[in-house]
Amino acid sequence: MTETLDIKITKTTNSRLSQTDFSNLPFGKIFSDHMFVADYADGEWKNFQIVPYAEIGLTPAISALHYGQAFFEGLKAYKHADGKVSVFRPDKNAERFNKSAERLCMPELPEEIFIQSIAALVDLDRNWIPAQANHSLYIRPFMFATDPFLGVAPSLTYKFIVLTCPVGPYFSKTLRVKIETYYTRAAEGGMGYAKSAGNYGGAMLPSRKAVEEGFDQIIWTDAKEHKYIEEMGAANAMFVLDGKLITPSTDENTILKGVTCNTVMTLARDWGFPVEQRRISVAEIIEGAKNGKLTDAFGAGTAATIAPVGSIGHDGEEYFLSDPKTREFSQKVLKTLDGIRYGNAPDPHGWNYMI
Repeated sequence: MTETLDIKITKTTNSRLSQTDFSNLPFGKIFSDHMFVADYADGEWKNFQIVPYAEIGLTPAISALHYGQAFFEGLKAYKHADGKVSVFRPDKNAERFNKSAERLCMPELPEEIFIQSIAALVDLDRNWIPAQANHSLYIRPFMFATDPFLGVAPSLTYKFIVLTCPVGPYFSKTLRVKIETYYTRAAEGGMGYAKSAGNYGGAMLPSRKAVEEGFDQIIWTDAKEHKYIEEMGAANAMFVLDGKLITPSTDENTILKGVTCNTVMTLARDWGFPVEQRRISVAEIIEGAKNGKLTDAFGAGTAATIAPVGSIGHDGEEYFLSDPKTREFSQKVLKTLDGIRYGNAPDPHGWNYMI
């Protein structure tokens, strides 16, 4: 790690580590001792600090609360068997972070600031990284507008913060998913490819309706016709259909360019497994579920990792897939990913950023 940032570090005098039950880690509810904070003003990033995790004071007039200039990223740190710590592919998250910033008319954050701020924070709170299998330290970098101005214009000031949470699995069961054919997550020309806070706010009502019907997740479809698969509520959608790994194309910029999705496609190509990133119709997925050619389906995401889909609901019918434990492809992907991230297998692509 090349350290070039001048980060002022104020350590907590009241660590919560000893009071934390690491056998019970509900996702995103338990926070580590410290957080990274930086400010953007006068055209530059400055005031780099690591401070004790605490509430922050803000004026109720900040433009993020009124006009939605807010977005985030998500990545994870892992503890290896030898005690070393790595962050998985932070360069890809830095790249997507700046794509979101550009779309929301917010300042880009240099990659070295993004990565070094995370590295310094993870290093300080490395004892918060769970050592048990299927656990990690979830890292949440985010940026929001801070101008106290009630006018529809880009803010001139922003705050960048990084939080970390020790976490276990995001999903603890095989998923029942519903193909959504009324509500829309993103349209062409919109900001579906950005991790904008507003995208998630708009998804909450249809997601709640799906849960009320007994489903765990939504599979979004295109805004024009609702005939084409886009992504799941908390992950990219991936399928093995007729012996090929397929996932929706991100060319229309309505779908997040997932880091885990990219990783899965890279591994598949390494193995010589056919990969297609293209437009996928709802009809072919349903037909594949009916005729048995759909042999695997899962969500791929930082929080979700590899989340197997057990059944797909569409137009009042539910189509059941094979037992996830018998699925050759997703089981191999999960085993390989775990091996790399926890330092138990070779890392030929250099995905682990060692702290």
